[in-house]
Amino acid sequence: MTARQNLQQTRRWVVKIGSALLTADGKGLDSSAIADWTRQMAELRGRGIELVLVSSGAVAEGMSRLGWSTRPHALHHLQAAAAVGQMGLVQAYESCFQQFGLHTAQVLLGHDDISARDRYLNARSTLTTLLELGVVPVVNENDTVVTEEIRFGDNDTLAALVANLIDAEVLVILTDQQGLFDADPRINPTAKLVTEALVSDPSLESMAGGSSGELGQGGMITKVRASKLAARSGANTVIASGKVDDVLLSIAAGQSVGTLLTAEQAPLIARKQWLAGMSNIKGTVQLDDGAVKMLQQAGKSLLPVGVGAVTGHFDRGDLIRCIDSNGQEIARGLVNYKFDEVNKIIGKSSSQIEGLLGYQGDEELIHRDNLVLM
Repeated sequence: MTARQNLQQTRRWVVKIGSALLTADGKGLDSSAIADWTRQMAELRGRGIELVLVSSGAVAEGMSRLGWSTRPHALHHLQAAAAVGQMGLVQAYESCFQQFGLHTAQVLLGHDDISARDRYLNARSTLTTLLELGVVPVVNENDTVVTEEIRFGDNDTLAALVANLIDAEVLVILTDQQGLFDADPRINPTAKLVTEALVSDPSLESMAGGSSGELGQGGMITKVRASKLAARSGANTVIASGKVDDVLLSIAAGQSVGTLLTAEQAPLIARKQWLAGMSNIKGTVQLDDGAVKMLQQAGKSLLPVGVGAVTGHFDRGDLIRCIDSNGQEIARGLVNYKFDEVNKIIGKSSSQIEGLLGYQGDEELIHRDNLVLM
């Protein structure tokens, strides 16, 4: 089976739509285009494909509403434009998805939501819960409060980080270009579309040289770099024109649309390798024989009931190791509770967590997706 045909088997996507597509080159939101992409996403959702939409366009839509013809440079003006434009953007998606009986959820992320371990787990839990509920999360950077020093700078990067966050199998970046060319087609009329390549190909970045348009922050170079980020968790990236008829449906059908940049690992394998390579271990939990068996033989999550002792000092989202009764490390993973809380719930059933801690948190001490056997 070819890499294109493999896309037909995927079940979790991140779709990113760029500013130039959404705002009809600065003339306000392109409602007909948004309706068409929504129709395609609704059809994919009906086929069982879970979707997270990362949408640009808030600043551009705000500029249109405020009557600004050029993108401001001052951060507070960008923040104001984002705040105004976000209203129209969310309204547009909500009304379109509702026509297909789908609920949407607005999720605004900042740098700390991805880099801080506790917020990382919170963001991951929220997005995966929304997907389980059949909701389509609409993600954007929190432009209204972000500062220049920590902003992602473009939604291509944000989309790749979201792909990492939810273990997506596919990242689709819709742009106003057909895909990645081996040279700049605006300068070289003989430039050829790169239909497929390994994301590790060192020549990709030189092919992608160039700048973005007036409204966008990115360019083809940010899309190539985003594909490399997405590949860290095993996601393949498709860069394609959002102006192609039924572009999302064509990608899902395995057709040769745009540029496919393939990762070299499956998502779960890549995530497990990332966890195994982490070295900043903050604590240890000792498991009973039953818990060891459930982890090693059944591939289950670690529940509090299977833990007999805990040492160290850690917060939610920190890396801890799991040892057996002989002190042998059998697993490590990202813990869902801080040390003091773990100390209260070890040896207890998950149904007792709320009574012991005063709130109902995760039923797992470490979820299987955040745990790797050693």
